[in-house]
Amino acid sequence: MDNIQSLIGNRKLTISEAMQRIDGNTYGVLFLIDESGILLGCITDGDIRRFLLSGGKMEDMAIDAANKQPKVANTIREARQLYHKRDYVVIPVIGENGSILDLYSGEPGESIIKPHKSLKTPVVINAGGKGSRLDPYTRVLPKPLIPIGDLPIIEHIMKEYQSYDCNEFHIIVNYKRDLMKAYFVDDDKHYNITWYDEVNPLGTGGGLSLLRGKFSDTFFFTNCDALLTANYESMLKFHKENNNDITMICAYKNINIPYGVVEMGTNGVIESMKEKPLMSFLTNTGIYIVEPEIVDDVEDDVSIGFPDIVEMEKQKGRKVAAFPVSENDWMDMGQLPELEKMRVKLYGE
Repeated sequence: MDNIQSLIGNRKLTISEAMQRIDGNTYGVLFLIDESGILLGCITDGDIRRFLLSGGKMEDMAIDAANKQPKVANTIREARQLYHKRDYVVIPVIGENGSILDLYSGEPGESIIKPHKSLKTPVVINAGGKGSRLDPYTRVLPKPLIPIGDLPIIEHIMKEYQSYDCNEFHIIVNYKRDLMKAYFVDDDKHYNITWYDEVNPLGTGGGLSLLRGKFSDTFFFTNCDALLTANYESMLKFHKENNNDITMICAYKNINIPYGVVEMGTNGVIESMKEKPLMSFLTNTGIYIVEPEIVDDVEDDVSIGFPDIVEMEKQKGRKVAAFPVSENDWMDMGQLPELEKMRVKLYGE
């Protein structure tokens, strides 16, 4: 591999730093070595997620979450055989002393993309808002129809779900809803869509009242401005295995503060100083997995945000949980500067 160094990190990396390194390569894995270059383990997004869900922190050491016994080979030939035997993405080739000599990731041009599992889960898209953060574009088009490359954002979202065989769409509309419906009337738009018209704006959660009695099983619920490329199968499995009523999909954000941060105590005494610290936190992506009973609790004709519904259900004793994903897996077009970033990420131009 030409980019071998992008997949290798020092054992002193924190979870947060390892996540940034993983986001920076296209393989979703990082191999951790000691000061002598000896392979100690490998870490993936999945390893990090399991570690955090078990109580780990972003400032903990990445090696604590790593797989200490990664599959390795001693020759390229052996690596090639292993690679095609199972769903490995990268196989390290190591020398006699355990140091990494090379990394094998398939032959040139060979795809590492595996087909998604069929989930056949309904998808509800809240597409009724005015999209005021995208003014003046939304004076002409409703936010879901603003194009990102060749397709509007809502169609990017729908195609991502369709890759998991989720073909049943329920779309809540209000602002410029006739334009929304007209776009999908086009003969080549073969989507299974049921439309729900809001008479008055009902927020990011209130529109669910229009779907009362429509579901007997779990469904995805998403805003129309967020595209997620994480593993939907893992999300749904987590939701069901933990018997959650609502699972909120959250992305880890890592932000470098461009200043020295000072913590002050009594009488101005400086207790600590950190130069340009890295802050890590979870943020709501606006994507959820929801049980049908939640819809029954949403009042008719009442405007409410879905995060408020989550809090309300939590107070009632319902089981709500967060499923963390990488910041790199989440694209949010809710603000103008993000539109171009999303286009470049999707089309690579």
